[in-house]
Amino acid sequence: MGMRDDIQADLAEAFDDADGLADAVKPVVGTRTVTGAYDPATGKPASTTTTYAGRGVFGSYLAKEIDGSRVLGTDEKLLVLQNELLITVGGAATVDLAQPMVGDVIGGKRVLDVGQDPAGATWTLQLRK
Repeated sequence: MGMRDDIQADLAEAFDDADGLADAVKPVVGTRTVTGAYDPATGKPASTTTTYAGRGVFGSYLAKEIDGSRVLGTDEKLLVLQNELLITVGGAATVDLAQPMVGDVIGGKRVLDVGQDPAGATWTLQLRK
């Protein structure tokens, strides 16, 4: 087992532990809509929507991180395990891992920034209403 697997296993255990983060863990559902070329048959551009789901911990930014332009006091920080964020089709999770992107919508909030830890075990997302 590598470092990434160890981190993901430990965090998953903490996410499940009633004495750990279990009360703070929330379901995460994200969508990405990509607009394609104009479709003359419909008179609109074609678009594809990808949906993904997992679980994560929503938090806020520290006062020293808030600069009033890139990070606002109302922005949320979301920590998600990479191995649990799966693309869904028809409401059922697939085996395909999702990679969140800037512009995705999670819980009615837009993703402004996507980062990951050095081991590639977690996503850290900046969300704004």
